Amino acid sequence: MFPPITRLEPGPRMSEAVIYNGLVWLAGQVGEGATVAAQTADMLARVETLLGQSGSSKSRILSAQIWLADMADFADMNAVWDAWIDPEHPPARACAEARLATEEYRVEILILAAQGDDAAA
Repeated sequence: MFPPITRLEPGPRMSEAVIYNGLVWLAGQVGEGATVAAQTADMLARVETLLGQSGSSKSRILSAQIWLADMADFADMNAVWDAWIDPEHPPARACAEARLATEEYRVEILILAAQGDDAAA
């Protein structure tokens, strides 16, 4: 018997999160705002909310893939990321430049996390 698959906020195209066998996969998350810093902060708040709904937290992130529309925004994005991420439990991470879904999006992130509480991290 296989463990159940749980889908959070399922829609006709995708779910915002999928949970299976203690792992949490988030759909690509983007944020609102006029700057990459504002979009990054909003995006990471969305990530934190979804992780909480999934029985996880930012200290349980295993990997993060970040795409920037322009690598010139790397330092501004990193300033927000560095202030947000749990410094005791940083994930594996990659960052690349890519054309995003719409021109107003400056940054997008894909997260894989483990379920569990911060004390178990």
